[in-house]
Amino acid sequence: MSPDTLRISVRYTWRGALILVAVTAVLGGTRVATPAASKSLREPAQQATSAAKPLGGYVLERDAEVAREEPGTHKGGGQTIGYSFFKDTPNLGMVFRKRALKPGSGIGYHEQKEDEIYYVLSGRGLMTIDGKEMEVGPGTAVLTRPGSSHGLKQVGTEDLVIMINYLQPPAR
Repeated sequence: MSPDTLRISVRYTWRGALILVAVTAVLGGTRVATPAASKSLREPAQQATSAAKPLGGYVLERDAEVAREEPGTHKGGGQTIGYSFFKDTPNLGMVFRKRALKPGSGIGYHEQKEDEIYYVLSGRGLMTIDGKEMEVGPGTAVLTRPGSSHGLKQVGTEDLVIMINYLQPPAR
């Protein structure tokens, strides 16, 4: 590894769910990119001088930067806070969101068009999939498949906080 290249591998565990994040940052000379408290940090992929393949790059976003108050999606009602990470990143073929559903709010019952994963970080909810109700709580992961229908309702006094991930055609 050259002195101008820094490679960082980070490993997170969320109650059994393993996410591996490999971040490659290319630093030139003594310039070091440091994130500003209120801005997303974006470093474009750079081309290697001896090879034509990209060296990498990264996008770093924080909850406070992307949080937006929104009504429950799919006409679910109530108030939620949506966190749409990387929504302005070109050529990204996936959606990675966090949503905090306030007491009494929900995601309305709707038909699924693509594979979608819900992962519960905290709180409790009642999920309905193809007419069948099931309780969900921290550590629960649910994969909904195309053609199925589902909705989610927050229950209890604590916000229901979930991660949502699905593929989509990359925005150009």
